This record gives sequence, C-alpha cells and structure tokens, in this order.
Amino acid sequence: MKSTLAIAGLSSLALLAACSPKAGEQRAEGQKNEPVNVAQDVAGAATGVATGATGALSTDAFVKDAAIGGLYEIEAGKLALKRSMDADVKNAAQMIVDDHTAADAKLKALVSAGKAPGPLPTALDERRKGMLDNLQGASAKDFDDRYLDQQTMAHHEALLAFNGYAKAGDNADLKAFAAETAPKLEHHAEMVTKLDRSTTADDEAGAGKAEPNALGRAADDAKH
Repeated sequence: MKSTLAIAGLSSLALLAACSPKAGEQRAEGQKNEPVNVAQDVAGAATGVATGATGALSTDAFVKDAAIGGLYEIEAGKLALKRSMDADVKNAAQMIVDDHTAADAKLKALVSAGKAPGPLPTALDERRKGMLDNLQGASAKDFDDRYLDQQTMAHHEALLAFNGYAKAGDNADLKAFAAETAPKLEHHAEMVTKLDRSTTADDEAGAGKAEPNALGRAADDAKH
C-alpha cells in the first residue's frame, strides 16, 4: 500500500516537471531552478519504480535496466568524486562506482558467454541523462543533497528489479547474478539514506536541520 501511495505522490510531482523546461535548458539558471530540477528527478523516480517492477518480471527488461542503471551509477559517482566536498559522500560514491563497475563486468561476461540476452546498452536513456544533467547543474551547496536523493531513488528502483528477478526470473544465471548483487545494492541504499539524513544537505526550508525535501520525502515513502 505504501509503495502505491509513493507512486501516486511521485506522479503528482511529475506534473510540475512536465510543464517545466527540459533539464538541458536550465543549466544557466543555476540554483533558482532547484525546485524544478527536484520535480524532474521525482518524475524520473516515478518512472523508475515502474521500470524496476517490470525488470523483476522480464529477462530482457532486467538486463537492459541493470546495464543502463549501472552506467548511470558509475557516471553519477564519478561526478560526486569530483564535486562533493564531504569525505563521507566521496567514500560512498567510490564504493558505488567500484561495486557497479564489478557488477557491470559480470553482466557483460554473462552476455559474452551467451548466458544472457544482448547486446547491452552502451549509453544512458533519456531519463538517466536528465538525472545526470540535473546533478551536473546543481549548485555547490545543493550537490550532495541532489546526489544522495537521486541515489536513494535509483537504488530503490534497482532493488525492485534485482530482488524481484532473483525470486521470479526465468534465467538461472541471471537469477544468480541478481541474488549476488542485491545485498550490495541494499547496502548502498542504506548508506546513502543514512548520509542524507545525517546532514543538513536535505534541509528544504532552511531550518538548520536534516528535513527531507520533496525528493527525499518521496524516497522515504517509496522504501516502504
């Protein structure tokens, strides 16, 4: 029930994004576009919930989303390593980059061996491109908040797909891959959520304490 409510809440916020300029058109505007960029990320998260659920049931969808999701995680992590001013955030980003690089290598090996369908995507889809654009366009002050919120939602999506496919998938090798990878995704999700809630980066109202903004609240709801 909570997941259903979360999807509904994410979808309502997606209306703001649909009526707003596209991510690539906002970069010169800087921080004043932060509410719009958050709404776009929320809209992407709503799509991601549906995509993760589909990936749990379809081998082709699982492989495609796992590959594209991994590409996004690596690119976002590399950006965090360059831009974050927080040592803990950088440590988390490095772990995420390393783990997703390893997972991507295992997935590629399965495809090369003919044990999983291919070819794998080699570029981000439009949704993840938009998320990465918003991350690149975040101000220095807002960067960690944006990165951690995106990571919370991205890992929720990945866990839907990986846990679901590990239980119900029809390809034994991919089921084993999903089951092996899921605990690391769970650890990532717990790590970024803890970081997000232990800082004031998520302080939407300027109250000087860690209060989740729109994307943070959606992330909290979607986890349950």
